[in-house]
Amino acid sequence: MYELLIANKNYSSWSLRPWVLMRTLGIPFKENLLQFPDQPCGDSFAQVSPNGLVPCLVDGDTRVWESLAIIEYLAERHPGVWPEDPIARAWARSASAEMHAGFGVLREVCSMNCGLRVRLHQVSPALARDLSRIEALWNEGLARFGGPYLAGARFTGVDAFFAPVAFRIQTFGLVLGEVAMAYGKRLLALPEMQAWYASALAETWRDEVHEADTLRGGVMLEDLRAT
Repeated sequence: MYELLIANKNYSSWSLRPWVLMRTLGIPFKENLLQFPDQPCGDSFAQVSPNGLVPCLVDGDTRVWESLAIIEYLAERHPGVWPEDPIARAWARSASAEMHAGFGVLREVCSMNCGLRVRLHQVSPALARDLSRIEALWNEGLARFGGPYLAGARFTGVDAFFAPVAFRIQTFGLVLGEVAMAYGKRLLALPEMQAWYASALAETWRDEVHEADTLRGGVMLEDLRAT
């Protein structure tokens, strides 16, 4: 059985991607949650992951790191990770790669923190551009491939890649167009996303760096996490 190394569910957007994909597709795995170290690439992560970061998938003697590589590794072994239709598959891979490499302003201003509700002081032009591009991608995928997911009727890797955005929308009260907002709510309503969210709220450990990052551009309205 696979072992998936992840970090705290309240904060770790990268860990969410392979976790929610594997859970949704019914790919069995053992979850191993490693608490965020005080510094990136901390010793506890470096001992188990080649780049000192999570997620990392362990398959016997093989270790696969980086969320995009993990999903491609799974796609070679399990049906349904990417759409069967080659046009939808090409689009899904392209959109996933764009999410993996881009949207730096969204990541910086709206760091993932599932349990908080935050009102931003402002939506800067740079953040607005990131949100506009996400909305365009979501609208395009839903329109071209018929929904209810980005590349068609089934949840695939591209939905997993954008799953953390749904939590960011919820945390920071971000606003997209009607179609895109409905898709974000659809992601949040998935049983697997609800399971991740419940575990995130139950975590009592706090990382000062992540907490400060979340509140750098706004004011906290509510903390829903266990104390």
